Amino acid sequence: MSLLQKVRWYLVGTVGKFVLWLWAKSTRMIIIGEEDYRKLRKQKKPVIFLVWHGRIFIVPYFFRRRGIMPLISPSEDGEIAAQIMERWGYQILRGSSSHAIIKAWNQMKMELNQGGELIIVPDGPRGPNRKLKPGCIKLAQETGAYLVPFSFSVSRKKFLKSWDSFLIFYPFSKVVAIYGQPHSINSELSSDEFEKIRQKIESILCQLDERADKYFE
Repeated sequence: MSLLQKVRWYLVGTVGKFVLWLWAKSTRMIIIGEEDYRKLRKQKKPVIFLVWHGRIFIVPYFFRRRGIMPLISPSEDGEIAAQIMERWGYQILRGSSSHAIIKAWNQMKMELNQGGELIIVPDGPRGPNRKLKPGCIKLAQETGAYLVPFSFSVSRKKFLKSWDSFLIFYPFSKVVAIYGQPHSINSELSSDEFEKIRQKIESILCQLDERADKYFE
């Protein structure tokens, strides 16, 4: 990376963090369903947060300063998120289902085996929208980690015309952040059982979005 590129990304990360912090600080936030997750963390259980790509706008701010490891695409859009999140104390890990994942996979397993936390976007970085890829379930099987769905919505929102219907919010909105019920995955599943679990988690994540969107109606 050239000096000019380093300066550019430094500015992107620093300014981006400040703007997102200011944006989020203007809101009134309501948090629902955090209790079960907190119990897991008190017991030092490993956790994998699952968030659809279209609902990640609040994620860098919401999970800041916890030392969580997010899996971020090695794309330029991913670099923006990585630069911002690094400045909030995240353990940045680059990789995706559409790129070589072996090294990242081993790092994720190591983090979870040590009782850590991950954030995975199970339909990213290219979709299809809200279709859960199986990697997160396999990772939970291999490490004993709990899958924790997460979503948010707002009182004054806008869905962008993108493949993931990306949700952003206007400043001074009310925000609801919802933790889904943690799910443990049996380490031994037949292919049919695995697919049923995959569909179940996918459905739960979609229902969580709907629940969040209806909160302010």
